[in-house]
Amino acid sequence: MASSSPFFHCNSPQFLDHRNTNSTNNNNLTSSSSSNSCSPSPYSSYPSYFCNRRRRNCNSAAFSGSKIIWKHKNIRAEAMSTSNGNLSSQRGIVDFEDEPDHLLVLVHGILASPSDWTYFESELKRRLGKKFLIYASSCNMYTKTFTGIDGAGKRLADEVVQVVKKAENLKKISFLAHSLGGLFARNAVSALYSSNVSSNKGLIAGLEAINFITLATPHLGVRGNRQLPFLLGVSFLEKLAAPIAPVFTGRTGSQLFLTDGKPNKPPLLLRMASDCDDGKFISALGAFKCRVLYANVSYDHMVGWRTSSIRRENELFKPPRRSLDGYKHVVDVEYYPPVLSESPRFPPEAAKAKEAAQNEPSVQNTVQYHEIIEEEMIHGLQRLGWKKVDVSFHSAFWPFFAHNNIHVKNEWFHNAGAGVVAHVADTIKQQDSSSTYISASL
Repeated sequence: MASSSPFFHCNSPQFLDHRNTNSTNNNNLTSSSSSNSCSPSPYSSYPSYFCNRRRRNCNSAAFSGSKIIWKHKNIRAEAMSTSNGNLSSQRGIVDFEDEPDHLLVLVHGILASPSDWTYFESELKRRLGKKFLIYASSCNMYTKTFTGIDGAGKRLADEVVQVVKKAENLKKISFLAHSLGGLFARNAVSALYSSNVSSNKGLIAGLEAINFITLATPHLGVRGNRQLPFLLGVSFLEKLAAPIAPVFTGRTGSQLFLTDGKPNKPPLLLRMASDCDDGKFISALGAFKCRVLYANVSYDHMVGWRTSSIRRENELFKPPRRSLDGYKHVVDVEYYPPVLSESPRFPPEAAKAKEAAQNEPSVQNTVQYHEIIEEEMIHGLQRLGWKKVDVSFHSAFWPFFAHNNIHVKNEWFHNAGAGVVAHVADTIKQQDSSSTYISASL
């Protein structure tokens, strides 16, 4: 029987005091994270490499059109395409002063590919300038997204390691992820996390962590009522979805529905709301200067508003109908400071509810189980400060494309999200030049 104590084996977290300056569109908040004695990540070989890497100026990276150019100083070198991550034969020379020092990793969602970022990437390049090296991940394309969040996270971490190794001029790193890609990124950054002995802020891939941004990501899974909107909130359909999800979406499906693993073991998404033996998930997120959640308030038939914005049912509100000036369909921006709370737990009643949900997925069993786990996940994730950006495509020509509109998957069909893209670009640019942090309580 599961214990009622915290399910991870590390010391009790220390709660720190932080400075919190709150405004609507410009959040300047201080963040720090405390060290926790915890079993090392299974990918702990990454931090050892990054801690010892030297910042040489002979190796660097820069943009050339839509390509990333790897070069030695005054020497030609091969280029890497951001659209598929493969080495190409194009060559070029880039001025040393234009070499980027900020890596921005784009992570696509389920059954997708780097081509989903074509419009977004071009806009980021235009708006952010040459100091950003924008890389669209290609390691989890199409059906590879069905192999599990943890497996996809490991591949993404490996891919980021290779990119950083090739561009030694890098000093900063950010992640921008859509849908399921946000969970892949959360898993990956825990593998790339290392503590920084010179300060109380950790590093990601040996670099200063700046932005962690997700667009319509199911942070709380898709098990709860209306968390998977295309089921229309019909209890009968939601009851059937959990047991058949692994048939179509493999390990990823069971992890999203919180039914992965044995009954006495916490589901992966609950473990990812804490620092545990599997990785320092919260410390890794806490290392980022800014954490932003973009969520569709309606018309998203893949990911519900509650799970993408990490809110309880009673925390949802009637969203404004009017867009923010200059950012069409972005209707609200609010900073949620960290909440001092206990680490997430997996109590005995959760183990019993999980077993019942796995063996007899009735409406009563699944609702009881999800309510327990969702509350514990929120307890873990709310120990960090988040900026929450609500998006509404109610006035768009095709509002039912909200899940793809939010990142403009196709410039012709999903261009209603152009205002969201502009808001994301300005957020990244603002944080890159800011010296303050969104706070965290760890």
